[in-house]
Amino acid sequence: MLAGVAGCAVLGFFPLILGDRVPLLGLVDLGFHELGHLLTYPFPDLFTAIMGSGTQLLVPLGLAAYFLWLRKDRVAAGLCTAWAGTSAYDVSVYVADAPYEKLQLLGEGAEHDWAFVFDRLNAMETADEVALVLRALAWGLVLGGMALCAWRLVAPERRPHTERLPGVTVKPISWDA
Repeated sequence: MLAGVAGCAVLGFFPLILGDRVPLLGLVDLGFHELGHLLTYPFPDLFTAIMGSGTQLLVPLGLAAYFLWLRKDRVAAGLCTAWAGTSAYDVSVYVADAPYEKLQLLGEGAEHDWAFVFDRLNAMETADEVALVLRALAWGLVLGGMALCAWRLVAPERRPHTERLPGVTVKPISWDA
């Protein structure tokens, strides 16, 4: 539990405090970003442009949901949630750059996804506000990941009623009678 909280704190430290990508994990995010474009290539260009960043956020959130609901592993879910927070921060940097297009992109002549999106929507002036919302989301996801990891510290595991009442046993209801 405490190691999970510390792991979330370390993940969040890079983007939220240093304003930088998490080493190695930033490259994983980039891979999922590009995969999002590849998987949505048959769809309209606007959707394809958005889904690069969308996939970059949805993969760690999907993994967090898997670990939380299917595996009942709050620590793994918390770490994936914090990862989603670091990815949200990364997307916020990309969004904030849309009016300026100064970030180094992959490939010669690569088009800036968010400049394309905001230009197509005639909403370039909203880039700073969208980036601010994404940064707030990043903080919320990292802190939420820490909370998931620390859950057992503040909410101890509940025991069945039969264990709380010594000498009292509850027989399960049988519908086969």
